Amino acid sequence: MAEYLGLWMFVGALVLIFTGYPVAFALGGSGILFAVLGVAIGEFDGILFSALPQRIFGIMSNYVLLAIPFFILMGTVLQRSGLAEDLLETFGILFGRLRGGLAIGVILVGTLLAAATGVVGATVVSMGMISLPIMLRYGYNPSIATGIIAASGTLGQVIPPSVVLIVLGDQLGVSVGDLFLGSLLPGLALAGMYLLYTVAIAIFQPKMLPALPPEMLTLSKAQLAVRVVKVMMPPLVLILVVLGSIFAGVATPTEAGAMGVVGALVLAALNRRLNLNTLIEAVKSSVELTTMVIVLLLGATIFSLVFRGVGGDHLVEELLLNLPGGVVTFLVVVNLLVFVLGFFLDYFEIVFIIVPLMIPVVQQFATELLPNVENPGGSILVWFGVMLGVNLQTSFLTPPFGFSLFYLRGVAPPEIKTTSIYRGVMPFIIIQLVALFLIIRFPGLVTWVIR
Repeated sequence: MAEYLGLWMFVGALVLIFTGYPVAFALGGSGILFAVLGVAIGEFDGILFSALPQRIFGIMSNYVLLAIPFFILMGTVLQRSGLAEDLLETFGILFGRLRGGLAIGVILVGTLLAAATGVVGATVVSMGMISLPIMLRYGYNPSIATGIIAASGTLGQVIPPSVVLIVLGDQLGVSVGDLFLGSLLPGLALAGMYLLYTVAIAIFQPKMLPALPPEMLTLSKAQLAVRVVKVMMPPLVLILVVLGSIFAGVATPTEAGAMGVVGALVLAALNRRLNLNTLIEAVKSSVELTTMVIVLLLGATIFSLVFRGVGGDHLVEELLLNLPGGVVTFLVVVNLLVFVLGFFLDYFEIVFIIVPLMIPVVQQFATELLPNVENPGGSILVWFGVMLGVNLQTSFLTPPFGFSLFYLRGVAPPEIKTTSIYRGVMPFIIIQLVALFLIIRFPGLVTWVIR
């Protein structure tokens, strides 16, 4: 019984979490309880707790984690200042002459907001509040409209500068810049697959995605060109500068995030949208989310220290390495576990709980997982992180518990049935699963950028 103490500890933490107890306290509390139990039965050396203050100090002085509040604040300023709404309206007018034009605009704006915010909930809520009423007003099929909004909003999971990727980089011990580069092609490919699906629906079922009526398209070509340049170019330039500085190695993600905040504030000020109330609300949202991440990380640190102290890491490694079917079964088990946990837990919680346990096993399977890569040990964790990001994005879309569905349900008009939202996301779930399969089957989609 004693040798399985780590397994019981993991189960105990999950039981506490699923009963509704705050995850950070469930992790920290179960760690302390099992540490006391371990000392009592001689399976845990209490002296290990002397390392806890140093670990906490390491978290609080982690320079990479500073990127989280910066990118959250950058995106929140762009949203609360109304610049995101301007983007949606401009894309709607630009593509409104086409069948499915509004839907195309939503996907493109979702991609831009993903690159500007990196926070799924904020993107889904913003697009649901702004674009869904317009799409319904002009005859869009409710299921397809809600599916497009929910799916586009989740792109913030994998398109840099995703906050998920920043946390993954910290937990995996790899460069956040490499994770950003590795996720760029899969993220843009997903957006492209969404667009292809939307165009196909517009061609073969045009009544579901009609064009805007001519009376809504009153701007001349010259006026439209001016609006496109004025509304779309500044955020695009900001995103390109922020990500470009990271990819070029000119700035770290933290420095680029700080630069992004300044850029977002300047854009809001130039558009006369920056006021004290907007700034206070943006800072408040950023502080709340950042605090949640840090408290979760502290709880996970206590859990990890005790879990390793009772030999839980070796137990998990042994179980996963000896699965029948080897690396294939390992991939199936890990993806199913992350997918199911994504129904109930936030992505931060999953990253802090699961990722540290998987790192040794992934490294053991490096050669088998990346057979055609010269240095699989240097690329395997980046590939693994991007795969997890796409998996989490899929679980966020999957009924009945997908987080994006709850976000959208909260802002959708009462006449939209929950079952309509569920039907709408089904094609996008299939697209997500295809993308996940391609990343597993062709890891070069991620690792080609790793130096």
